Amino acid sequence: MNIIFYHPFFNSDLWINGMKKHLPQATIRKWQPGDNQPADYALVWLPPHECLANRTAMKGIFALGAGVDAILKQEQANPGTLPAGVPVVRLEDTGMGAQMQEYAAVKALWYFRKMDIYKRQQEQRIWKAQPAFTVDEFEIGVLGTGVLGRAVAEKLTEFGFKVHGWSRTAKNIPGVTSFHGNDQLDEFLSHSRLLINLLPDTPQTRGILNQSLFSKLPQSSYLINLARGSHLVENDLLEAIDDGQIAGASLDVFATEPLPEMHPFWTHPRVDVTPHIAAFTIPEEAMKAIAANIERIERGEAPHGVVNMELGY
Repeated sequence: MNIIFYHPFFNSDLWINGMKKHLPQATIRKWQPGDNQPADYALVWLPPHECLANRTAMKGIFALGAGVDAILKQEQANPGTLPAGVPVVRLEDTGMGAQMQEYAAVKALWYFRKMDIYKRQQEQRIWKAQPAFTVDEFEIGVLGTGVLGRAVAEKLTEFGFKVHGWSRTAKNIPGVTSFHGNDQLDEFLSHSRLLINLLPDTPQTRGILNQSLFSKLPQSSYLINLARGSHLVENDLLEAIDDGQIAGASLDVFATEPLPEMHPFWTHPRVDVTPHIAAFTIPEEAMKAIAANIERIERGEAPHGVVNMELGY
């Protein structure tokens, strides 16, 4: 079994040595330009065209990240980067779910307890108690209930919040009111005093966090974007905050990263910025999942997390 590894900045020795522990029977090498030797599997992120092109005999391509949008964009920009007929497999959780739960819970409780207001009051030396939200009025909507969205929705129910989820297709999540399809999106939004975005990045979802969507949220709602910067129309958010439709936003992902130094998000009093840290790929957990999937394929079974190339996730 031959496996190639390519990532523009991951430690290749760590990954190659780690994968050898899980698959001692495999020969694993770092892909270098000019390497056209046989490979059964590839572990990649942002692969150059020549890394995978024409490897139609390969059994699987494993994306080294939570989403696969970056890899699919490589294919769109340079058709043939992904060999036809070879399944692309995403990492479904591998420890990222718990990290997303932590980030979402911290921010949800921050807004629920009005810490954003108290922070601004501190800056102005204002000593004033604010009327508290109740869990009944502080409804939370999770936009996108895949593996990570589901994990976040489940965690937030533990605090007693009314949690709603929206997805393209129907989902059944215990304790969560589920909505699906375009016909139910507006009703879902009307129940989202706090909206948490965890949608995949697809042509259909890009720009979905826009003025039209914000207008369907309850007045003075909050936004947390943990998915991709391409989902957000940045000027629409700034306008929605300035006119009071959005009371505050926590943003971990941006259209341009790093966020440009002069971007208004840096200094806006109602926008919190973090540098794309909500969840990281945990190498050991990812290696276990990838090795288990390779073993499934070798046994003639279907791997978990195969990407639907038409849907983009």
